[in-house]
Amino acid sequence: MLDTDSAYGDDILDPAPPLDVEAILTQLSSPQVSERMQAARQFSEVVEPRAIPCLIHLLADACPLVRISAVYALGRNPDPQAVEPLVLCLEDFNDYVRKGAVWALGNCQDLRALHPLIASLCFDVAAVRLWSASALGQLGDREAVSFLIAALQGDPDAAVRANCAWALSRIGDPSAREPLRRGLSDPDLGVQQDCAAALAHLGWGVDLDSY
Repeated sequence: MLDTDSAYGDDILDPAPPLDVEAILTQLSSPQVSERMQAARQFSEVVEPRAIPCLIHLLADACPLVRISAVYALGRNPDPQAVEPLVLCLEDFNDYVRKGAVWALGNCQDLRALHPLIASLCFDVAAVRLWSASALGQLGDREAVSFLIAALQGDPDAAVRANCAWALSRIGDPSAREPLRRGLSDPDLGVQQDCAAALAHLGWGVDLDSY
């Protein structure tokens, strides 16, 4: 019989060593691209207000991998001073940077991002449109409702339509009731289910047991 203690070692259940936050903060300004990227990635898991100015600075880094790491770190560390720099990232040529930026802006829940997020929902690639819909749901402003309804009814990507249903359920505007009910006939089963869940969440008379 295999002795698992001997095979895997007694330290397999030991907790991971704590992060050296001071060292990671220093690495955010490293001349080495790989160190800047890895340090920014660490702050996707750690809340550390002292990192925010450096992370904002990294949004303009020449390396897109560093910028991607920085936008996700700022999504984990939302702060009002990061909103306008993140909005500028919605013009980045890299799709992954823009996708991370809309996710981060949703977490910031700052209405300065409302119109830029609406533009991203209407005009960007599918992955960015998807997260823009979710971010608009997090912002919860009724000005986004007509745009979310239009995307629910007309976006060619089913995942975008599904996220629009979720966002509309979070905003709760009555004008979304009939579009959500029409979404029960969407050609995609996932969109149907998300529209049903939205209607049920808002108390608009759908029995989820039938889906």
